[in-house]
Parts: sequence; C-alpha cells; structure tokens
Amino acid sequence: MTVFQGVGVLFTLVAIFGYLNHRFVRLPDTLGITAVGLLVSAVVAGIATLFPDVHLARKAQELASQIDFTDVVFHGLLSLLLFAGALHVDLGKLREHRLPVFLLATVGVLISTAVVGLGFYYVAQAFGFNISLLWCLAFGALISPTDPIAVLAVLKNAGASPAVEAKITGESLFNDGTAVVAFLTLVGLASGTAELSASSIASALAREVIGALVVGLAVGYGASFLLRDLDSYGIEILITLAMATAGYSLAELLHVSAPLAVVIMGLVLGNHGVAKHMSEKTREHLDNFWHLLDELLNLVLFGLIGLEVIALAFHWSDIWLGIAAVPVVLVARLASVGIPLAALRNFRQSSPHAVKIMTWGGLRGGISIALALSLPAFEGRDMVIGVTYVVVIFSLLVQATTLGELVRRCNAAGPQPG
Repeated sequence: MTVFQGVGVLFTLVAIFGYLNHRFVRLPDTLGITAVGLLVSAVVAGIATLFPDVHLARKAQELASQIDFTDVVFHGLLSLLLFAGALHVDLGKLREHRLPVFLLATVGVLISTAVVGLGFYYVAQAFGFNISLLWCLAFGALISPTDPIAVLAVLKNAGASPAVEAKITGESLFNDGTAVVAFLTLVGLASGTAELSASSIASALAREVIGALVVGLAVGYGASFLLRDLDSYGIEILITLAMATAGYSLAELLHVSAPLAVVIMGLVLGNHGVAKHMSEKTREHLDNFWHLLDELLNLVLFGLIGLEVIALAFHWSDIWLGIAAVPVVLVARLASVGIPLAALRNFRQSSPHAVKIMTWGGLRGGISIALALSLPAFEGRDMVIGVTYVVVIFSLLVQATTLGELVRRCNAAGPQPG
C-alpha cells in the first residue's frame, strides 16, 4: 500500500467513525471518534484472536501495525496541532499566571513522575509483575505530562473560569520539555545507557528549554517581520505552515525541544504578528484556516488512538493493572497540582475549586501513547504500553466527558477567582 492509499484509508475510517458517532453515540466529535474506533478495533482484534482463519481481521491487524504512531504524532500531527493551539492563546492572560504555570510545568511534572513511579511499582508487584523501579519511573514520566491536544479540545466547552483555564492551558503547552527530559533520562538509566548526574540532567533540561525559547522567538519574530509588508492571505498562510513544520524540524535538528519551540512560535505570531502586521480580512482567513485544520487533525489523531488498539498485543492482566494504575495517576496528579498551588497560596489567591478541576482536567492523550511506543525492548514493555493505553482511554472517555459537569457543579457551589 502506498502512502497516499494509506492516508485515504485512514481518512475514510475516521470519517466513518465520525458518522457513526454523530448518528448513534452523540459524544463530542473527538471523543466519539475515539470511542467508536476503540469499539471497532476491539471487535476486529477479538475476531482475529478467536478466529485466526478470518482473512479480513488479520489483514486489518497487518495494516494497523504498519502505522508508526510515534512518528505520525511527533513528526506529523504534533507540530501543526501545537501551533494551532498556541496561535489562539492570549499571552496577556498566560503572563498573568506565569508563576503557577512554570511550577506546574516543571516541579509538578517531577512530583507526578515520582509519585506515579513509586505507586505503580508497588501496584505492579501486587499484580505479580516483576518490573524495576526505574522502568516504573519512566512510565511515570511518560504519563505525567497533560496532553495539550486533548486539553485544548475539551476546554473549549468545559466552562471553567478564565484563570483556571489559563493555568491548565499554559501547563499543557509547556510541560512537554520537562517530561521528555525526565523520560529520556530515566530510560537511559533503566536500559544502562546513561549514568545519573545532576549536572547532565540540568544541562539537558537547560539546552532543551533555553534552546527552544531562542529558536521559537527567532522564527516567530522572523515570520512576523516577513508578514509586515504582505497583503496576500494565501502567502501568509503558507508562511505560518512553514513556521509550524520547518520550525519544528529546525528545533529537532538543533536538539532542542521542538514542541516547546513551536508553541513559542505560535504565541509570538498570534499575539504579535497577527495583531500588528495583518489586515482584518487576512486575520479572519488565517483564523478560519487554522481553526479548521486544528479540528480536522484532532479528529484524525483521536481516530488513530482508537485504531491503534488493533495493532497492540493486549492481555487481560495488562488491562486490570491499567485499571489499578488509574487511581495512582490521579493521586499523583492531585499532588502535582496541589503542592505547587499550595506553595503559592501566600502570594496569590486561588480558587477553592482550582485543584479539583485541574486534577480531573489533567487529560492524557496521544503524546503519552507515542512515548510509550518509543520505549526500547525490555521485559515488561508490552505491559507498560497496555497500561498507558488504559490510562489514556480512561482520561479521554471518562475524565474528558465528565469535566464539564464537574465545572458546572463547582461554579454552582461558589465563584472561581483563580
């Protein structure tokens, strides 16, 4: 099958999932497509397992296994989706909450990594899985960052206060750098390819973050300068596409955090280039283009999450362990949000409901799955991937679908100043 044919099959399946959801399930599009995709994938995987002679089911598994989910996410969808999300973020509101966002995206991720890693280690032992603490901590690192794609898709209709929404959005956009450095460091330690060194970890984090800031600001302001004398929305849209794709690739080439760099580009262009260097007509075309692209790529990504189940080798023990890991991840999320916000309590007022909403609104998505699938071979790898999938599915189909109701109840109980 050619790449073009594969893309055609993927679009067709996602479109069918969307149609079935719209007619029968009636969940929000992204979540409904995931649910329908999971159901279809589970049926196909079940048929392939119970009836190995069924050619169609085996063919579906073969096709799904050809999709490199990690590559599709990190070298395809992520750059465009992050840029689209950052493009519409109000930098003024984000700047107002910069201190809690910074703590949540750094200290919060490390707290969550440690709590999840330790908790998952003991839960896995209780289920009879012999897995080292370092691999459990690596699982903690890959499951700790909230997925900006999932978060931004759900927050649009959740109804949270602007302050809480700014914190959740800012955290989800910026926590990838910390999580990826922690993940790579722990994987290196667990696989024996790296040694623990505070200086090496600090230098890696500084290179990832500071380098991403430099690249993001340079590309963002450079593109804004190019847009200054243009009045052709077609060319201007092409420039923004080049920023999201070539800018992301440049950051990877320079070995800095590409997700963070493309977020900076989107923030700079959305709050500087668009506002100062574009006509109202061009601005409208740009907003409509990126909004539509964001919606379509979100549907494709969530459809892929549902389809990927066909290619994975799930065992019932992995599913039960994943269910047991869900409360561990939620407790870790509570600690990673509650501790930084409690530390700031003497400096700024915070809503009594903020911790509750941010804990339940800390959604996991495609980034966690992509990181899990990038794990090197070790005893227990398939189990970690299966557990990651269970946690992500719980996050998308339970937390995401009930977040709006939680926000409404909190709003009814009292104001949410921040």
